[in-house]
Amino acid sequence: MRPPGFWARGPDHPAARCLAPLGAAYGALVARRMDDRGVAAGCPVVCLGNFTLGGAGKTPASLAVATLLIERGRTPAFLSRGYGGRIAGPMQVDPGRHGAAEVGDEPLLLARRGLTVVSRDRPAGAALCRRLGADTVVMDDGLQNPTLGKDITLAVVDGPAGIGNGLTFPAGPLRAPLDRQWPHVSGLIVVGDGAAGDALAGEAERRGLPVHRARLVRDDDGLVGRRCLAFAGIGRPEKFFATLREGGAEIAGTRTFPDHHPYRDRDLAALSAEARLLGADLVTTEKDAVRLPLAGAAGVRVLRVSLVLDDVEALQRQLSGVFRDTS
Repeated sequence: MRPPGFWARGPDHPAARCLAPLGAAYGALVARRMDDRGVAAGCPVVCLGNFTLGGAGKTPASLAVATLLIERGRTPAFLSRGYGGRIAGPMQVDPGRHGAAEVGDEPLLLARRGLTVVSRDRPAGAALCRRLGADTVVMDDGLQNPTLGKDITLAVVDGPAGIGNGLTFPAGPLRAPLDRQWPHVSGLIVVGDGAAGDALAGEAERRGLPVHRARLVRDDDGLVGRRCLAFAGIGRPEKFFATLREGGAEIAGTRTFPDHHPYRDRDLAALSAEARLLGADLVTTEKDAVRLPLAGAAGVRVLRVSLVLDDVEALQRQLSGVFRDTS
């Protein structure tokens, strides 16, 4: 789905007020489920999640955390539900053999960097991670999933967007009431600058939780001064478009699709035809690129980004506590 515009407005918007009772019921169910006790994985579990629906930067954060773990001498494996894929798992992802329709787009990105398992049954997935040689599980998205016990849960927050109107789905983007989610969080990773992210960071600090500031840094992609038709089917496509502009690309046009949109040949043909008319390069995100049909995908340029922490040592210190407790 594409997030409705009123989610970014105040809680008094007519649509939000109309949907608030349904959101309260949904949020109460999710919150009660979050309180369940999860199964022990038998090894440390570091969970990267977010308070809301939609993209906040969990996948780049998971990759950054895995890098820190490897620097500590650990052998991490990524564990994902495989949203958008038809395979229930547990199964190891092979990016040379599997496609997004089978395992989801995020696991494909993770599998290009390290051992990745998809499993709708998270305890079974963690068990497979261990059998494959991992000594640490990095759980990509799982704050609201109680089935697997977690040693650290880091909520990833988009600095400009925060938690939108602060209401629970479908009245707003929250997956459960915020006050019911805080007890399950060990710290925040705030990605980018913004008053909304600052407000959440302040609340986290008042609760004694560490706040890790980070930013997404684009790779050298040769797009400076290039005329681009940018397209994306992600949670916040406007963030991608802004990153292109800030990096010096000339945006000739933008096209948005629903999050996790499964691109068809006709989609790419229409985009390619429009790009030719505009005299522009087609540009998309890494997450979108793995969902493109092979025919014609070679003509699409990909913007690659990495998550960079302002204080790497602070997150390393928080992670080190887990391994002291489990050694």
